[in-house]
Amino acid sequence: MPSNNHYNKHLKHPAKRLRNEMTKAEASLWKYILSKRQVYGQQFRRQRPIDNYIVDFVCLPLNLIIEVDGITHTYEEVTGNDKIRQLKLESLGFKIIRFTDEEVLTSISSVYRNIAYEVEVLMAKIQNE
Repeated sequence: MPSNNHYNKHLKHPAKRLRNEMTKAEASLWKYILSKRQVYGQQFRRQRPIDNYIVDFVCLPLNLIIEVDGITHTYEEVTGNDKIRQLKLESLGFKIIRFTDEEVLTSISSVYRNIAYEVEVLMAKIQNE
């Protein structure tokens, strides 16, 4: 695991702006699940600069990124950029899971279960290494 998790200090200010302007779905996920260490006590950070990207949420010890995709992520150009971004972040050792705004806003308990499952798998993997 990289010691700095590929933090990009040049994106610090845009990331701070994004933290202050989260979407309704991002804010809900943060408020109800990720900010309170409710997923096996793991700490998540929001709007974290990694490499040349700002990810929605990341658990650094597990190298787990959570992305919340709005309607624009259904557009062909954005989908293509998302694929490139995902491949790059995966090449740095991160696991990425995605949810739509609608999933977060209408099925938060299902989103929680999916995140908890991924966290459990990654924690077990680390323990077995």
